[in-house]
Amino acid sequence: HVDKFSIIYYSIQLSVLILLISVRNLTSLFRRSRKEPAIESYRIKVLSFPQELEKKGDMPLELQYIKAKNPALFEKLKTLLSGNKAIGIRTTEQTPQIILDAVNEISVRSQHRMILTWLPILLWSQEEPLITEKDRAEARKDKKDLDECVTAILKHRFAFKRFVLIDEANEGTTKEEMILIADLNQELYPLTIHYIVERIIADNAHERTAVAQAIIKALIIIGPITHALETVAAGIGKVFAASTDDVLAEAAELAALRGSGFTWRKLAARSKILLPVFILATYGAFRVEDLIEINRMFLAGMVFGLSAIALSLTTAIQSIRMYHESVTDLIGEKKYSALAPRAVWKLAFLQDFTNPARLGLLIGAIASPLVAGAIFVFFPHLTHNGWVLAMLGTTETMVAGLTVLIARTLGEWMLTRELAHAIDAAHEGTPWAEAQKFKLKR
Repeated sequence: HVDKFSIIYYSIQLSVLILLISVRNLTSLFRRSRKEPAIESYRIKVLSFPQELEKKGDMPLELQYIKAKNPALFEKLKTLLSGNKAIGIRTTEQTPQIILDAVNEISVRSQHRMILTWLPILLWSQEEPLITEKDRAEARKDKKDLDECVTAILKHRFAFKRFVLIDEANEGTTKEEMILIADLNQELYPLTIHYIVERIIADNAHERTAVAQAIIKALIIIGPITHALETVAAGIGKVFAASTDDVLAEAAELAALRGSGFTWRKLAARSKILLPVFILATYGAFRVEDLIEINRMFLAGMVFGLSAIALSLTTAIQSIRMYHESVTDLIGEKKYSALAPRAVWKLAFLQDFTNPARLGLLIGAIASPLVAGAIFVFFPHLTHNGWVLAMLGTTETMVAGLTVLIARTLGEWMLTRELAHAIDAAHEGTPWAEAQKFKLKR
């Protein structure tokens, strides 16, 4: 016989212990990695012969767009490839560190931790965000120059996707060839703005949530511990799996928000409700076994799933409100145009969940109770298997990890889709660029 209150007490102790060990070790690793400068990563597609521009199926989408939009420029390119010159299409796969640092400084020090309100327009029309003298003065105290940050973003904005000239015979580059490459890049640039914004936001989020992602990965240790506890007494593993995952997922949530620029004081003020929510969630996990005994399987699974995501779901709701306050502050300071109340909430939601780890945690939190309920109903014999309980308890964190992994691939897919739409628009004479500009401003 195991005292039920002892189960709750020791489960909470184990949860907190794992949390402290994970945060301490992983934060130190994160700090060491920050000292190492990021190496720019890119890939390049090279075309050396004019024949490669003849078949549409073999031609990169970027060149298909140039051909449809500006046939005269495309013919000049064919002439260029007739000599000893080649052209490369260079795509950056990792945002240069100088841009990540600049975006973070402007976002945190001047734009109330928002990015979507100013970065797309800066990249599109070079319209700079409103930075007050107070913002500049506060930044200078930490030896930061916000105007230099803006300049750095504009200077390196063409680095993400561009045409490069390759001199295969080492004959030298003429002025006309340099102008041609510049014209090609100017024609291509509007197409790539969405990719640039997504790439910067994804890499910025990846850098800011390194600790959160490490905590998510550390949750793999829950499986064997849960299985061992569940073999000691039915119910212990359920409480441990639900409570430990909830605590660690909450740590990942807070690490992601802290990386976005929110202070610990701000997060602490929002965390007063978390202790009662955690106590209620732990009690819910404790009651799961009673529900199984009276054959309320779906309800038991729902309660177990909700117990595993109670903390992080509470913080997710709170974080949207914090970004709502950020948008409201920007509007109040005339740094962003006035919006209808519904549009303010929409912008806050979009900014919050541009972070892949945050988005994944939300999706997983919504799915967790439903998945657990289904497993408890259709596979009741697995409700005492510690490995299955650990998997169900960590549904949100597994989804978050998967979302982080596919975020980069999704960005590439979006760029390909934009290129295909732009090619169609160029053939049809549709003013695609103006439509995209309008979309960005909205």
